[in-house]
Amino acid sequence: MSLVGKKFPNVTIDAMSEMGDDLRINIFEESTANQQKVLLFWYPKDFTFVCPTELHAFQDALGEFEKRNTKVIGASCDTNEVHFAWLNTAKENGGIEGVTYPLLADTHRQLANILGIVDQDFEYNEDGEETFTGSNVTYRATYLIDETGKIFHESVNDMPLGRNVKEYLRLIDAYTHVQKHGEVCPANWEEGKEAMKADRNSTAEYLAKN
Repeated sequence: MSLVGKKFPNVTIDAMSEMGDDLRINIFEESTANQQKVLLFWYPKDFTFVCPTELHAFQDALGEFEKRNTKVIGASCDTNEVHFAWLNTAKENGGIEGVTYPLLADTHRQLANILGIVDQDFEYNEDGEETFTGSNVTYRATYLIDETGKIFHESVNDMPLGRNVKEYLRLIDAYTHVQKHGEVCPANWEEGKEAMKADRNSTAEYLAKN
């Protein structure tokens, strides 16, 4: 079930800072109280393979997100202690040393289950006993939340598929353009390109030129 257009769940979750501070973060309040956009990205597990490449990619682009008044927050179901150990592991050893944005530690899978992004399933055997299947970690889900706490983008990748960080910058630019100008953004729109009014004439004019 898609959550686009709905308010992000008002739930507070444990988190870890790069300095080793235990935090409590509510994504909805981060956006509404601070009047900023939030990019929340979930990854399956600390000390894995594709995951550190993504965390470093978001870190490398952190300045671009900050220019767009967007806070980046990572998340998995690992504990704060495991997050901190990974933050203190050098990049050349597969770690995420140098990452400065906070990491949610949704160890009870409270928020992840509300979002429906955990790889898990429950079945019943012939005796009626419940059996569990799945990895019990999250897929690579990404949420963009606006200043009102509304989700304006969500995407979910299977675990082997890393994300394209530039696409989230483009989506933030497009949504900001819509907010400021009341126009709509056509396919492959990028900052500085022509947008359209939400009517047939504008669409026809755009297609005639493109």
